[in-house]
Amino acid sequence: MGWKETTGAAWTWYKGEWHKGNPQVMGTMTHAPWLGSCVFDGARAFAGVAPDLDRHCQRIVRSAESFGLRIVKTAPEIEALIREGIAKFPGDAELYLRPMFWAEDGFVDVDPDSTQFSVSVYDAPLPKPTGFSVTCSPFRRPSYEYAPTDAKAACHYPNSARAIREAKSRGFDNAVMLDALGHVAELATANIWYARDGEAHTPIPNGTFLNGVTRQRVAKLLRDAGITVHERSIRWSEFLEADEVFSTGNYSKVSPITRVEHKSLQPGPIMQKARDLYWDYALAGK
Repeated sequence: MGWKETTGAAWTWYKGEWHKGNPQVMGTMTHAPWLGSCVFDGARAFAGVAPDLDRHCQRIVRSAESFGLRIVKTAPEIEALIREGIAKFPGDAELYLRPMFWAEDGFVDVDPDSTQFSVSVYDAPLPKPTGFSVTCSPFRRPSYEYAPTDAKAACHYPNSARAIREAKSRGFDNAVMLDALGHVAELATANIWYARDGEAHTPIPNGTFLNGVTRQRVAKLLRDAGITVHERSIRWSEFLEADEVFSTGNYSKVSPITRVEHKSLQPGPIMQKARDLYWDYALAGK
């Protein structure tokens, strides 16, 4: 989800202006890179639509509030700015939409009056649903008592990074992370599901991971289509016995998981139904 000059176009709004590319908005004394006060959200635009953009904008405001930052832009103002950015690209562009709040000053705790805000809109093609492999990580998701898990915050991602790094060292693409009690929480980068006997199962939000916007949307779409969705505590062993496994998340939306440890799987009908329903929902907004 990163951006480089060599890989695609980007526009960033900061302090009242749109800047092309990746403007330098933080210094070495800025609180965010030093003490971790950066929160963000990620939404998507593709095929001329930006599904659930309003909900992503509402979530970043909640994340900022949980960090004690000042809300310098409301959710509707953030959405309007993002739509300005989308309009700078061709109508069929596949884009990542990333608003951020952070503190410029403070010592350990933030100085709310120093809150800064930006929006980045940039090329990020949707990954093809070709499938990927997962393994159970030795690293776990923290609970709210140990980390600000109620926010989509940059400080969570080093833990995800080490989980992915360790998984790749063993030949896997992504890592399944457990909570402190040994139940499955999510992937290092997205929410996880499995299907068995025509029903869908996904971990219930328990304070160790965010209840993803795309996760919530897919759960509703499947239920509305008559498919039973179980949200509950799930053990890793259940994924090893599943008929199909898949992920939901903003970056890739709905993607099949085609290898769980050493068990190979085919993309299944529940995953395909979820993907079709999601795209029908998204494109209905055109």
